[in-house]
Amino acid sequence: MLDYGLLAPAMFAGLIIFLLVGFPVAFSLATLGLFFSFIAIETGYFGVEFLQALPARVFGLMSNELLLAIPFFTLMGVVLEKSGLAEDLMEGFGQLFGPVPGGLAQAVIYVGAILGAITGTVAASVIAIGMIAIPIMMRYGYDMKIGTGVIAASGTITQVIPPSLVLIVLAFQLGVPVGDMYLGAIGPSIAQVLLFSGFIALVSLLQPHRVPALPPEARTLKGFALWSKVAWGMVPSLVLIFLVLGTIFMGIASPTEAGAMGSMGAIILAIAHRRFTRKMLWESMDGTMRITAMVIFILIGATVFSLVFQGVNGGKWIEHLLSHIPGGRLGFLIFVNVFVFFIAFFLDFFEIVFIIVPLLIPTAVALDIDLVWLGVLLCVNMQTAFMHPPFGFALFYLRGIAPPEIKSRDIYLGSIPWIILQLILVALIITFPAIVDYWIAPEAVLNVADVQQQLDQIQLPTIETPSINP
Repeated sequence: MLDYGLLAPAMFAGLIIFLLVGFPVAFSLATLGLFFSFIAIETGYFGVEFLQALPARVFGLMSNELLLAIPFFTLMGVVLEKSGLAEDLMEGFGQLFGPVPGGLAQAVIYVGAILGAITGTVAASVIAIGMIAIPIMMRYGYDMKIGTGVIAASGTITQVIPPSLVLIVLAFQLGVPVGDMYLGAIGPSIAQVLLFSGFIALVSLLQPHRVPALPPEARTLKGFALWSKVAWGMVPSLVLIFLVLGTIFMGIASPTEAGAMGSMGAIILAIAHRRFTRKMLWESMDGTMRITAMVIFILIGATVFSLVFQGVNGGKWIEHLLSHIPGGRLGFLIFVNVFVFFIAFFLDFFEIVFIIVPLLIPTAVALDIDLVWLGVLLCVNMQTAFMHPPFGFALFYLRGIAPPEIKSRDIYLGSIPWIILQLILVALIITFPAIVDYWIAPEAVLNVADVQQQLDQIQLPTIETPSINP
């Protein structure tokens, strides 16, 4: 394992120490990269000219048009959080599913899926759904372990459902088309919604007192009024989903262009709901700026770290390490997913994508693992980073909006069944790869013999040599 020297494992160990101490990830990566580059130059791993590649890589990173999709989708999510769409969806679906036990929880799941398809950010979904659903659940006797768990988990569906920001960043890191990542995520998204819905149905059958139906006095909408309320929430949602996902899948727009249209659509929706103000726009732009700046700084730090790490044979060291895991392809997948699950206790999904994923690519290619499939699998696994007690961001968002009567202990305990369901989905994707592959169009493979035969059949005009008269 030490055939490739000591600097690569030393860099990896140094990174773990920096992260455990709590030093900011972006600066940890850049500091370690620069520090070990000086050591590598002194010890002869590479010359100082090796670092000439660094400015070009940073410039290429900053000029990458794909990354422009991040601020657009972030702005769209923040504006939608404040536009009133979530309230309309939640009220309509809550009244629709309310008469049956577990109906409100089912409404939370489906509203979370719809919001996920038009916002792309977990925070917007968890906060918007939680502020509406928690008071209703508390008023009508829901077990808040179930209530808080379903709200947090439904918010994390956003991470897998296109146009997820994680899928964009994963596509960038893996070097695969974003459209293929989006198509591959359709199957897992549907499977996850069905798993969550099935769990609530099981609870409502076995323990209906934990998820009671809404009483008649709470079901104020019926008939045309109910369906018009559902339509008022659904029609704008479907339009936005088409603007964002439909245009990408049909090849009309790139992810960046679709994100721009989605942002404009979200602003128009906020105006239609009479929620658009200068203050709301400023807060949305401020939130977008902060998230985008964080991503870019982490990317620059990861670029410095990865360049030096490759220069000290880090890629070969990782490939050697992972290729000797017993079990071959299956052993690699199990190890990687267990590793990502546990490291998600300490790192968020951006940090995992920028630090861990590039190290896995050479081994995955050597084992003939499709990178789009691997990216979607890791995206599903990284959902758990939002749900891990005690550092899961979805739990933090929920704690921030939940009233004091809801104990933190209930929020943390309520997340456990949903983490298990997410891990079941990981196992299903490994066992049945078609959950991802079914939605991706196979690449057209040219048959060389057929091409040659068609070329031979082409009648080329004859060219007569002009006679030269003396």
